[in-house]
Amino acid sequence: MQLTVSGKQIDLSDALRVHVDKHLGTITHKYFDQALEAHVTFSKARNFFTCDINLHAGRGITVRGEGEAADAHAAFDDAAEHIATRLRRYRRRVSAHQRDAGSRAKPEAGRQYVLRPEAETDFEAETNATPLPANGEALHATVIAESTAMIESLSVRDAVMRLDLAFQAVLMFRNAKTSQLNVVYRRSDGNVGWIDPGM
Repeated sequence: MQLTVSGKQIDLSDALRVHVDKHLGTITHKYFDQALEAHVTFSKARNFFTCDINLHAGRGITVRGEGEAADAHAAFDDAAEHIATRLRRYRRRVSAHQRDAGSRAKPEAGRQYVLRPEAETDFEAETNATPLPANGEALHATVIAESTAMIESLSVRDAVMRLDLAFQAVLMFRNAKTSQLNVVYRRSDGNVGWIDPGM
């Protein structure tokens, strides 16, 4: 497994790097034949450390965990426990998902954008007016980043599993049963919503 351990404005000890490598290796070998790569990022906010783990296990499986504690070791242990808990919950389905990956259709490529709202001018703030360009369409946001997103053919059940494992807010997929583009998303009440335009 290719492991990247980095710190944002903090120095990381060799002992911490060894702890991360050993503990993450134990978790990945328990659930996957081979994990491809993991990125572990530490940062410090006021009086505590945070740890963010992104584990890419191949076959479209991405697992994410976050943790925070008074020291970096405990923050990593907290994030690793979140990953282990999610993997325990989906142990059988992750194994079946990896076995069946060869028979599934190849994922489609899509574009993913990050948008920033346009800043209001003083006039717009006072009048609640939205500026209009020459073609009459309202300006709403500026693209500040873009990347490729893979849209896989999945069952709704597998899409919800991927959403939970990757700790994402939203996941677009092609419904394996209907071939329609669908979306699952995390609702503010903690439940998962499902958008199916074919219904």
